[in-house]
Amino acid sequence: MQPILHRLQLGSGVVLLTYLFLHLVNHALGIWSLDLAGRGLTLAMRLWHSAPGTILLYGSAALHFALALRTVDGRRHWALPATEWIRLWAGLSLPILLIRHAVATRLAVSLYGFEPSYEKIVVSLITSGTQGLQLALLAPGWVHGCLGLWIRFRHYGLVRRAKPVLITLLVILPLLSAAGLFQMTRAVVAASALLPTPDPKLLAHHIALDAWRHNLLALYLSLVISTFVAGQLRNRLERRDPRKTSLDA
Repeated sequence: MQPILHRLQLGSGVVLLTYLFLHLVNHALGIWSLDLAGRGLTLAMRLWHSAPGTILLYGSAALHFALALRTVDGRRHWALPATEWIRLWAGLSLPILLIRHAVATRLAVSLYGFEPSYEKIVVSLITSGTQGLQLALLAPGWVHGCLGLWIRFRHYGLVRRAKPVLITLLVILPLLSAAGLFQMTRAVVAASALLPTPDPKLLAHHIALDAWRHNLLALYLSLVISTFVAGQLRNRLERRDPRKTSLDA
């Protein structure tokens, strides 16, 4: 089963990394214009909001998370190299991004008829004060995926030779994304003397959307914490069993 699980982890991780890559590129398009970023958003929505795209994205997210919980539960020790700690920390932040994305876009679209655009998204981020959080959540997920691919394929000579290029891509894409989001924010603010009000549908249902977000985040954190605690308790019991066996003998 282990090789199959590794392939499933790799496949689901590649899907999530592709989603993050396109998301970061889409933000970066805002460096040139809000309209160009908006057209990129339209294409991204056609991809991920289609039935196959929805199943692929959220199915991959659920599978990757389940396999991550299995790894946390089965780990016998936590003496990890720095790269693994960074990858673990970055990976655990990715579901937080997906939860926020699912609530702010998919649930708002499906339940309340919200029609997203970059202007509406930027206004929502500004009024809620979460524009920095958006980037802070995107970047760790990107780092997690890139490190995962590096660990998986670093024994190939071609990959090792491409290391400088890969590091450059790892660093520069989040920076370009941040610059694009900053430029779009400036464009939205400069377009009128007063900042446009958030979308009425988001305002009307913000309490319900906040409840969805908080409940899903609480569920996610409880699953991670309970899995870690259960694994630690099992490890402690397994370490005690040999001593008990020797005393009984």
